[in-house]
Amino acid sequence: MAKVKQKAAYEETAEKPKPKLPAAAREEIRRAVEVMERGGVILYPTDTVWGIGCDAANAEAVSRVYAIKQRSDAKALITLVDSEAKVQFYVRDVPPIAWDVMELSTKPTTIIFDGARNLAENLIAEDGSVGIRVTKESFSKELCFRMKRAIVSTSANVSGAPTPQNFAEISDEIRQAVDYVVDYRQKERTKATPSSIIKLGMGGEVKVIR
Repeated sequence: MAKVKQKAAYEETAEKPKPKLPAAAREEIRRAVEVMERGGVILYPTDTVWGIGCDAANAEAVSRVYAIKQRSDAKALITLVDSEAKVQFYVRDVPPIAWDVMELSTKPTTIIFDGARNLAENLIAEDGSVGIRVTKESFSKELCFRMKRAIVSTSANVSGAPTPQNFAEISDEIRQAVDYVVDYRQKERTKATPSSIIKLGMGGEVKVIR
């Protein structure tokens, strides 16, 4: 049976994450949040591949991400949040099955929801849907928590080019196009992969996209 979630104001929904990051990483988060609050774009590690990110409610910043990606804004971008409860701030009616999917998924899973709200208009698909993922990775989770808003997360490559599997594979073109590059986890050489993507309908329908 799907869990029942009580609706609450966005900033009151999540518990403060337990400190798991070194001081240097927390300083990186502080700087990254400052950049995004000013409308800037960052390059940062996520629970999957490295992402190009910005404030998901800032339409101008979102437009810059599309420009960096050289991608049409007809193709919506994924956003990250740090808790399951925050999803309902960005989705009018969360299908009951979504709570179980978010809780029980064993690997990063992006869910496409209908009825997106409280996000930049150019971030939402033409049909009113949006892709949201609850990140469980310590850095991106804390980053979302400190930002207090959803953060755009799109792979760090020009549209049509291969997706970089670690920081070393990100092109200079992408690195130089953003306003801030997070130093944390740059030396990792593990081959990361993008998330799974599913679309949920209000009637409980599940469609696997990737």
